[in-house]
Amino acid sequence: MVHAFDAYVAAALFVKEGAAFALGDGTVRFETGETVQAHDGAVLCATAHPSGSGVLTGGDDGRLMWSRPTGAEVLADLKGKWIDAVDASPASGLIAFAAGREVHVRDVADPAFARTFKHERSVAAVAFEPKGRRIAAATYGGAALWYARIADQKPQMLKWAGSHVGLVWSLDGKFLVSSMQESALHGWRIADSKDMRMGGYPAKVKSMAFLSKGLMLATSGAQGAVVWPFGGANGPMGKQAAEIGYDQSAMVVRIAAAEQHSRVVAGLDDGRVWSARLEGGGLSPIKSEKGAAISALAISRDGLKAAWGDEDGAAGAADLPI
Repeated sequence: MVHAFDAYVAAALFVKEGAAFALGDGTVRFETGETVQAHDGAVLCATAHPSGSGVLTGGDDGRLMWSRPTGAEVLADLKGKWIDAVDASPASGLIAFAAGREVHVRDVADPAFARTFKHERSVAAVAFEPKGRRIAAATYGGAALWYARIADQKPQMLKWAGSHVGLVWSLDGKFLVSSMQESALHGWRIADSKDMRMGGYPAKVKSMAFLSKGLMLATSGAQGAVVWPFGGANGPMGKQAAEIGYDQSAMVVRIAAAEQHSRVVAGLDDGRVWSARLEGGGLSPIKSEKGAAISALAISRDGLKAAWGDEDGAAGAADLPI
C-alpha cells in the first residue's frame, strides 16, 4: 500500500484502525481511506490515543485533536500557541502536551481534570514513564520530572548542559534518555540521577526506540542503526554501542522498534526503509526506491507491519518478513 499525500508526513503510527498518517496540511489519513481535517494549519506532533483508537495531534492552531475515521474532536484549545509535543499513557489514561514553556495534562476519563506545569525555557518533548504516573519534559539544561496528577509541586530536575529535544524511558522506568540539539544522546539513571554520556554520532538523533523487552535501545543519527545495551543495573554505562545496516551512502534518520521483539526498522535520508532482527539474518528491504528523506516511521506492536512517510508526502504500510 503506497500513498501520495502531497504534504509533509509529520507522523506515522499504528492504532486500532490500522496505520495512520498525520500531515503538514493538518489532516490525519487512515489506511482504510478516510481523511480527517484535524487542524487549520500544520500537524506538529502526534501519538496514539490512550484507548488505542484514533490519533492525538497537536498543531500550530493551538489545538489538541482526537481524530478517528468518523471525524475529529477538540480536546484542548490554546489560542495563539503552538502545540508541538504530545504523549499519552494507556496505563494511566493521561495525555500530556507542550505549548511553549508549559506542559498540560488531561485525563480521558475526567473531562474536568487539568494540570499545568511551567518551565523556565520552552519544552521540546514530553514522555510518560511506563506506568503513566510521571512525565518527563525536555528543555534547555536537562529534563524535568513531574507527577502527572499533583497540582502543586516542584519537579525533580535531571541536569545536563545543552538543549534537549527528544525523550524516551526505558521499559522498566529506571532510565531516561534524551536526544540533544547537537549530535549526542544523554541519559540518566532515575534512582540516583547518574549521568550517562552517549556520544559519537555523526548527525543529530531524531528518533529512538527500545526493543528486545527493553534490553536494547536503537537510535538514528548514523550510517546505520545504532544499538545500545540496557541490560543490568547500569544500563549502557561503560559499554559500547553497535551499529547495524551500515551504509556509507546514506544516513538513518528515523527508527522504529517493537518493544517486546528484536526487530528494528530504519528510515534513511535517501527515502529507503529496511528492517532487521538483532539476532541476525541480514537486512530486509521494505522500500527500496529512493526519494525524499523519511520523516515518519512506525512499527506495529506485534512487530509484523511497518508504516512510513517522507518529506514530500509519499507514505506506505507493508507487512514485515516473518
